[in-house]
Amino acid sequence: MGEDGRRNRSGLPPDIESMKVALVYDRVNKFGGAERLLLSLHRLFPKAPIYTLVHEPRTSVWAKGIKIIPSFLNRIPFLRSRHEWLAPLAPLAFETLDLTGFEVIISVTSGDAKSVLTKPSQLHLCYCLTPTRYFWSGFGEYARDPKMKWLPNFLKKYFLELDLLTSTRPDHYIAISKEVQKRVKKYYKRNSTIVYPCIEDKFYSKKPLSFDKRKYFLIVSRLVPYKRVDLAISAFNKLKYPLVVVGIGSELGRLKKVAGSNISFVGDVSDDRLIKYYREAKAVIFPQEEDFGLVPLEAQALGTPVIAYGRGGALETIVAGKTGLFFREQTPTSLLSAVEKFTRSNFQITALQKNASRFRYTNFSQAFLKEIKHLRH
Repeated sequence: MGEDGRRNRSGLPPDIESMKVALVYDRVNKFGGAERLLLSLHRLFPKAPIYTLVHEPRTSVWAKGIKIIPSFLNRIPFLRSRHEWLAPLAPLAFETLDLTGFEVIISVTSGDAKSVLTKPSQLHLCYCLTPTRYFWSGFGEYARDPKMKWLPNFLKKYFLELDLLTSTRPDHYIAISKEVQKRVKKYYKRNSTIVYPCIEDKFYSKKPLSFDKRKYFLIVSRLVPYKRVDLAISAFNKLKYPLVVVGIGSELGRLKKVAGSNISFVGDVSDDRLIKYYREAKAVIFPQEEDFGLVPLEAQALGTPVIAYGRGGALETIVAGKTGLFFREQTPTSLLSAVEKFTRSNFQITALQKNASRFRYTNFSQAFLKEIKHLRH
């Protein structure tokens, strides 16, 4: 509440409602968990524009109606969907963004949005999705990427040192999980507080189905290498249980070729269809190591347990034995054993939804506003 205890129509305390806020995000050209998080922040600060590297409206319909201000690189249309080509120029491009007139700048990033330049009178909060993945926690994976092998070592060293330099620019870091908090400390030598992302209210909108009506196991994921959907394909090829895969990505063609007839790929789906898939699933398979991961929480909100790799953010959102099971090795055999164990287990829908309710929007908004008020006073 504000000092007089009243709130405005926006639901914000008067002192916060009048505050001029800008959001800065790496790129507006796709839709996934990070974009859902960004939309939660925009719901909290509906007047805030989003500054970004590039903006491709055709693949970011979610941003329609929001004021998007891209960098000068957006003038080259074909680069809007090829942001990886822009990595060498991205820090410079963010530095050119004019944030004059804003009191609080919130960079939401796993890359270069933290590079923006601010004045001493402005508060720059970095809501960190993870320290730049291809330099730090994901270095090994990216080093094997053929597109990265052409880059000379001296340039790799330069970009790494530049990332360390720009990591000093935020006044304060907010991490999305304990996992990310540890990485921020390890790689950037910065302290951070934690504000967990939220899941949208719509995932609480349908009554869960009873378990005896569930039809299949489910994966909801971008189909890219680090998501390790290939583990699930290998395991379910042996199990022969029905598996539905929601999502698209560079691995789609390869995964389809090796998948058995019990595995179906349904592509990108609307949220209404996604909710239907969650409700009808026996369990959601989550084979990757994530920084946080919204999928396990969306599933639990709809009464669906999760079988997850026991690393990363999943350890903070799944209660072993009550809302899901973990497999300890990132191998098809370990996942197969966990699925077989799951078929002999019992879960309570009320426990699943109670756990997910910790991550509602109201909790997120209160925690985020508390951080801002603390840092501004």
